[in-house]
This record gives sequence, structure tokens and C-alpha cells, in this order.
Amino acid sequence: MRPLTDRRPKPLLPVGDRSLLERVFDTTVDIVDEFVVVTGYRGEAIREKIGESYRDRPVHYVEQVEALGTAHAVAQAEPVIDDDFLVLNGDVVVDASLPRALAEAEGMAVAATEVPDPRAYGVLSTTDDGSLAGIVEKPDDPPTNLANVGCYAFEPAVFEYIDRTPKSERGEYEITTTIELLLDNNYRIDVAPYEGTWLDVGRPWELLEANGLALAEFEESDEAVAGTVEEGVHLHGPVVVEAGARLQSGTYVEGPAVIREGAEVGPNAYIRGSTVIGPDAHVGHGVEIKNSVLMDDASVGHLSYVGDSVLGRGVNFGAGTNVANLRHDDANVRLTVKGNRVDTGRRKLGVIVGNGAKTGINTSLNAGLRIGAGETTGPGEVLTRDRLSD
Repeated sequence: MRPLTDRRPKPLLPVGDRSLLERVFDTTVDIVDEFVVVTGYRGEAIREKIGESYRDRPVHYVEQVEALGTAHAVAQAEPVIDDDFLVLNGDVVVDASLPRALAEAEGMAVAATEVPDPRAYGVLSTTDDGSLAGIVEKPDDPPTNLANVGCYAFEPAVFEYIDRTPKSERGEYEITTTIELLLDNNYRIDVAPYEGTWLDVGRPWELLEANGLALAEFEESDEAVAGTVEEGVHLHGPVVVEAGARLQSGTYVEGPAVIREGAEVGPNAYIRGSTVIGPDAHVGHGVEIKNSVLMDDASVGHLSYVGDSVLGRGVNFGAGTNVANLRHDDANVRLTVKGNRVDTGRRKLGVIVGNGAKTGINTSLNAGLRIGAGETTGPGEVLTRDRLSD
């Protein structure tokens, strides 16, 4: 997710009007008594954002000092757990039917969804009665088309088997190995079927996809407009204007779109696609924002275009900054992830910009670029390669 996570933990990245982590909470809030959050990188930011409770449910925090796998992460929660519990990742988009299916299973359970080609996933095999027989990681010849969603229901007895779990070849304690130990000891583990949305938000363009899914749930309503909308503003489709936001005259918004509290848009701006204008962000005169996410305090100066992009907290685009989001050869846009060029599967993708980055006036940014936190461009600069922070 870098550079978006250079200064922010991934679970706090925005999806619609909430963070990824808050959306996970929302899927489970009606079926759990409390939350336990296992923190790691920049865990203090998560504590500060979420606090000690969420929608009247207590929130406890435990720290995983070193990232040693999912089983190791679950083990950190043992001191504060004394009853059955669910395990969900803080960077997934699912709907409420998934945790409910897990909670309704008897005893321990693993969530599974059918996929056309399961070879890239952990694949579940089942017994005659439908319970879990085993999990095979990325098999060439899958025994079923049931993919492991990576969400579980456990009883406290699982901690004993986590203690017995050896490290995998990649040096981590895998929860799937723990499950194998449970099966070897004749524990029954149900398979909870799931047919809803399932998106692991692990790469920047997947954050755009997650926002699209979240905003697609919005419905057109006069009650969604709580901020200031001046005369001459045109709103079409589902548009949320939060209290404290301001849309100036001549602004045209085609939803789904969310204008967060304190944001200021216009005059004569154009917002379209699945777009989120974050808290206290600014979109100036003659600016077009399309299918993008502007995080809190981001600013796009007048006469600029931003398409299919993610701008981090405090990013400042100088006047006349223009983002390219389409290759001339119409091929999919590629983006560098962990040193490798990756096909994003997207025909249109603009730029991914870390917190506090700034562009000079009349900067041109090529499709699929990353700009690191705090980085800058000069006036009139044409950027065709990533510019990343150390």
C-alpha cells in the first residue's frame, strides 16, 4: 500500500465515509459483545482513532510486536478472551452475512466462498457431512472450488493448538496449520458458506475498488445533504454532503460521491464517479475530480484534473496539475509493488500520492505513478517515474 501507509496504518485508510477497520466493526457489531484489536505498525494511531469503545461495544487492544503470522496475531489476544470469538482481518471488505454465518455455526468454523478458479487461494476440502476435511494452499489441482476467505470462528481451546503450531517455510505461524492440528485431533470445524462481497484491500487500486463498492450502497436522499450548498450547485445521483462541508456556486456533482465535514468544493468544480472528498479537503475553481479519494486536508488547486487516483492526507496539488489515467496503447496500467511491476487489471489508473506531498504549478503526472510522503515536484515538471521517500 505504500506510499499511502508511509505514515498511516492500512486499517485506517478511508473507504467511503469510514475507515477499513470501522467497516469491519460495522459488519459484526450486532453479533459480538466486544472488540479486540491486534495492533502492529503505528498501532497508536488506531487507538487514537477508535478509542475505548465503538458503537457502545468495548474495544480492547493488544500488540503484536513482530509480525509473525496470523496464528501469532491471534495468540496475542489470549489474555483478554475467555469465550467463543470471531477472527476477521482489518483490511477486508465483506458484508454482515459473513460474520453472522460464522457466529451461527456450531463451535469452530471457517468461511468459504465459491470462485471460478481457486488455484490462487487456500482451497477447502470437505467431508461427507460438509464439515472441513482440510485446506490446501494454491493447489494446481484444487479438490473443490471453495476458497478460504480468511475469516474464522474459534473456541478458546484454539490457543492450546496455536502454542503447538510450528513455523512455516516462510517463517510465520500460520492459522491454517493450527486448523490442521485441530482436525488431526478430531475437532469438528464447520464450513460457513458466504456469497457476498469479498475484497482484500492489499494494493492501492484495490482501495479505489473498495470505495466504489461502498459508495454503490448509497441512495439518493435530501437528508444526505447536511452541509452548505450554494445556489447554482447541481447534485445528481447519490451525493452525501456532510455537515460543515461547503459546495460553492457552479459546482456539478455526479454521484455516488461523499463530501466530508469541513471540505470546500468550488466554485465551478466537477466531481464525478465514486469519489470521496475527505474531511477539510479543498477542491478549487475549475477542478475536475473523477473516481478518486482525497484524504483529510488534501488540496487540489484551480484548473487541475485528478482521475482514478488516491491522494493522502495533506497533499497539495498546485494549480494546473494534471493527472494522466490512461495509456496511449489502451493496455492496462501497471504499478510498482514491492519492486515489481504489476498489472493492475485496470485500464484507467492515475496516481497514488503519500501524505504531505506537493506538486508545483502545471505539473503533469503519468498514469500509474507513486509519489512518496513529503515528496515534491517543480513548476511545470513532467513526472514519468515514481518519486518515493526513503
